[in-house]
Amino acid sequence: MVGKKKETTTSLEDLIENAGGCAVVDGGFATQLEKHGAAINDTLWSAVSLIKDPDLIKRVHLEYLEAGADVLVTSSYQATIPGFLSKGLSIEEGESLLKKSVTLAVEARNSFWEAVKVSPQHHRYNRALVAASIGSYGAYLADGSEYSGDYGPNVDLDKLKDFHRRRLQVLVEAGPDLLAFETIPNKLEAQACVELLEEENIHMPSWICFSSVDGENAPSGENFKECLDIINSSNKVNAVGINCAPPQLIESLICKLKQLTSKAIVVYPNSGETWDGKAKRWLPSKCFDDDKFECFATRWRDSGAKLIGGCCRTTPSTIQAISKVLKGKSQ
Repeated sequence: MVGKKKETTTSLEDLIENAGGCAVVDGGFATQLEKHGAAINDTLWSAVSLIKDPDLIKRVHLEYLEAGADVLVTSSYQATIPGFLSKGLSIEEGESLLKKSVTLAVEARNSFWEAVKVSPQHHRYNRALVAASIGSYGAYLADGSEYSGDYGPNVDLDKLKDFHRRRLQVLVEAGPDLLAFETIPNKLEAQACVELLEEENIHMPSWICFSSVDGENAPSGENFKECLDIINSSNKVNAVGINCAPPQLIESLICKLKQLTSKAIVVYPNSGETWDGKAKRWLPSKCFDDDKFECFATRWRDSGAKLIGGCCRTTPSTIQAISKVLKGKSQ
């Protein structure tokens, strides 16, 4: 019920507490699919594996769980009904693939937890939550606009809500533990996400993550105060943060967000390499290795982050390094 006073903690808040105050999000999904030989240079990106190799998706989820991830993000970032239609699939087939993205993650989580909870190593792990990934409109366009926020003059609030609505409904029906809106590049799309959560009366935790290219503002150039004012007004959004931004920018962004919101802060940067959205390739640039992620993860936690992971070009070894240092346990 909109505006109802919160009486109990959410599963996300419980997870953060059980993880010792800072939970671990998984890492780059497409990166790991490619490591295993998947060909994903496609407008559907990692979602193409939902069609071609769902078993590989489950394998990658299990690798991140083994590395210590407390949150699994589904393979639906670039999975959209219009995207599937453009590949010749029906609406029903597209919706089925969206549901499958959640089912694969839930099955991986359940099988891993059943095995680990009776093992001597169970103290190293928490029962992970499954976050249904909802990529930005720019991710669907696959033209790099999730890093510019420039959707053109014909994209308004209603168009963005229409674009996201059915995917949101289908993913919620599939039964994840929470929703992850990712690489949101502008205030308008953040508003669309917030209004959809209200209109659809969603009762599961969610986070909204922006990208940032300058460490100061959203990719659109809008300042984060404008963006967060919208999010702060909603009790449907439990956490806010940054994903797929260079790790060098994260510490200052956490400090900035901390001044602007009382919601939990989630960060999962990329490795620091630069994605050329038009050429569809990674450009050589200064990047963080696993040792640097291990070093900076504690700084990000101490700056106020409650959920920390990795995005593009990070791997299970990155997440293992983060988990090891945040949980203070030998991995």
